[in-house]
Amino acid sequence: MHPSRAPGRHRLGPFFVTLIGLLMSGLAVVAPASAADGLLSQGKAATASSSEGAGFAASAAFDGNLAGTRWASAASDPQWVQVDLGVTASISQVVLTWEAAFGRSFKIQASADGSAWADLYSTTTGTGGGQTLTVSGSGRYVRMYGTARGTGYGYSLWEFQVYGSTGSTPGQCGTANVAQGKTAAASSVQAADTPAAAAFDGNPGTRWSSAAIDPQWIQIDLGSTQTICRAVLTWEAAAAKAFKIQISPNATAWTDIYSTTTGAGGTQTLDVTGTGRYLRLYGTARTTGYGYSLWEFAVHTGAVVDPDPDPRNPDFGPNVAVFDPSMSAPTIQNKLNTVFAQQESNQFGNERQALLFKPGRYEVGVRVGYYTQVAGLGMSPDDVDIRGPVMVDAGWFGGNATQNFWRAAENLSAAPNEGYNRWAVSQAVSMRRVHIRGDLQLDDGGWSSGGFLADSKIDGQVRSGSQQQWLSRNTDWASWSGSVWNMVFVGANNAPAPSFPNPSHTVVAQTPLVREKPFLYVDGQSRYNVFVPALRQNTAGTTWSGGTPAGTSISISDFSIAKPGVSTATVNAALAAGKNLLFTPGVYHLDGTIRVTRPNTVVLGMGLATLVPDTGATALSVADVDGVKVAGILIDAAPVNSAVLMEVGPTGSAADHSANPTSLHDVYFRVGGAHVGKATVSLVINSDHVIADHMWAWRGDHGDGVGWTVNTADTGVIVNGDDVTAYGLFVEHYQKHETIWNGNGGRTYMFQNERPYDPPDQAAYMNGSTRGYAAYKVADSVTTHEAWGLGSYCLFLQDAGIVAERSFEVPVRPGVKFHNMVIVSLGGLGTINHVINDTGGPVGPNAGKTIDYLVNHP
Repeated sequence: MHPSRAPGRHRLGPFFVTLIGLLMSGLAVVAPASAADGLLSQGKAATASSSEGAGFAASAAFDGNLAGTRWASAASDPQWVQVDLGVTASISQVVLTWEAAFGRSFKIQASADGSAWADLYSTTTGTGGGQTLTVSGSGRYVRMYGTARGTGYGYSLWEFQVYGSTGSTPGQCGTANVAQGKTAAASSVQAADTPAAAAFDGNPGTRWSSAAIDPQWIQIDLGSTQTICRAVLTWEAAAAKAFKIQISPNATAWTDIYSTTTGAGGTQTLDVTGTGRYLRLYGTARTTGYGYSLWEFAVHTGAVVDPDPDPRNPDFGPNVAVFDPSMSAPTIQNKLNTVFAQQESNQFGNERQALLFKPGRYEVGVRVGYYTQVAGLGMSPDDVDIRGPVMVDAGWFGGNATQNFWRAAENLSAAPNEGYNRWAVSQAVSMRRVHIRGDLQLDDGGWSSGGFLADSKIDGQVRSGSQQQWLSRNTDWASWSGSVWNMVFVGANNAPAPSFPNPSHTVVAQTPLVREKPFLYVDGQSRYNVFVPALRQNTAGTTWSGGTPAGTSISISDFSIAKPGVSTATVNAALAAGKNLLFTPGVYHLDGTIRVTRPNTVVLGMGLATLVPDTGATALSVADVDGVKVAGILIDAAPVNSAVLMEVGPTGSAADHSANPTSLHDVYFRVGGAHVGKATVSLVINSDHVIADHMWAWRGDHGDGVGWTVNTADTGVIVNGDDVTAYGLFVEHYQKHETIWNGNGGRTYMFQNERPYDPPDQAAYMNGSTRGYAAYKVADSVTTHEAWGLGSYCLFLQDAGIVAERSFEVPVRPGVKFHNMVIVSLGGLGTINHVINDTGGPVGPNAGKTIDYLVNHP
């Protein structure tokens, strides 16, 4: 007990006298963060590191009795008090009402499991009184963690209020127990009358019990891939103290979706998120000397979508971190480091992250790992001023950046403290709308293989280093240095002089037609919007150097915000109701086709949101309408073959969209690598006038589920529409013609291709009587087509004697023109006989050279 502070005798400071006066007058003291956010903490279970006595329990800070009860701790540091909200929530505001004994240095933290904590707020200059803290984060548990007291007494809170939303509505998590009656297994059973199946039979009178040893597990086969939103455990007296809930696609590789070391038995309702066929409980410590014993293990599935987000506090879910300049630099840096540690080498994992910075200055450095989007939330890149690098290195792979895929930096400025910003990347990586206050280095001392830079300004020099191919579009810099095989500049101010092949600089002075990628921003009233840049013609340089660019703002309230687990039907209902669509970071398993039918719809992915068409359907279909924008999406083929992964316009589309074309930005396709995938064609464009602004279609050459007869895929991209324009078209490792262009008036600015690595022999890689397939085939019926800066490479690892007859196959017509082409036999493993048609080449083990260039055709 604090000296002179007997229970019930509270010293009321000036703040609290004023507070009581306000309460008596009926005036509101603190409003929730927004109309959509409610008080989540009142009456919920609470715990604390200590209490001054029985009358000052943790629960007193959450009982709603603002003037009469309080939690008080022992007089030592550190101390904490926490609340269990019961479900995972998006937290927007915390209100602390201190008694005179307050915290001078403390943090507000959130946790999914009550074990691993993330900082939402931190201060070393707390002054007590009433503190309303605007925060951003998610978790089931929220705590105040104090490290320095403001007085000689302990910490004392009249009330600790947590505001936010659960991000779900009734019915989104199904009420049916999908595990009931399904096939179960366990590590052991105590006796024949306590089998694993008894925990899934719906009978509260039967149970599973294990041997009395650690660890033990019990699992259920749901029969198909499901999205889990809740697990309910009904324990017999022999419960688990430490256990995990895990999910798996194959009952071999398991992913944790819940973990605790403080389980207390009884009935536990766990709001979890994960997608898989198998679910298991994995116990590592028991509460008794007996084994583990469950009366019932119920599993629920369902969708998560916010159809009407609050503009000031949209719920982006647990995989989005929003930083504010008022947050301490160590707090932000700790979060950045935690995400990078998870994602640095996580090439084929399911984790996805978006790191968003509100306008302001930040003294931090950002390392960008797999499936991570780092973006500013200003209208101009210079609104977010990061005083450190925003970088990608290849330290995890010994300096070799050829596998640094799937990540992005957008809409921010960075002042690297070494004078240069390292961006050592390869395919499916974009740097857009970025201002680098220094130099930009595009490698890490080892190999690097491709990338995309657009709408960006570099104050110093860009050094391409080992980059084999690169596209710079609508850029501005002091100078450029370097080339390997295929450097392409379109609308780039101060581009190097045109030269090919030594150095290999393909320069197009102006970008003929483009719309920049839509982006998220926060306006002056703290409201979230998506800005859609206007269509531009014949441009060079950035959109933003002269001030606010032309375009349209769309309130986030006009979007439906989807989270992993949302059903295809729910998404389609939102689209049909006139909503735009925002996918938060995660992996989305689809049981049908997402259909975009309304003109001008925006479909925007955050953090490399990934769509998996589990049933073999087309994942995404866009109608033949004006002005659809699809951006920031990875479509990952499932084990069940899809004829087409994405379709823009149905077969036979013929509408004129010249004034308002559909545009695709940073849209990627993957067949194999993360798992077995099959897709005959990745992308079909049937509509006219489509703009494809940075695409990577990849049949996996490494990872899981790869092999000539395993991840089967004929063609990456087929273009049937007329007047389609592509900037940065990367298509790799497909088993037949990799790109087929059937429409007239097509234009490609920078094409990069690698042949499949894995044909077992020449017989497996034959197009009728022709050896191999073209990387880029223009149909014989086409009369007009033009392409600049194209590269195609072979590396036939199974049989170096395999020959591909030609890389580019086109009709010989005056209107079909190709500029600046290169073919390469990597390491002399395989032969490409000709560059285009029967011209150029050969390269390969018997050709006397491994690289050949051709400036023009015809």
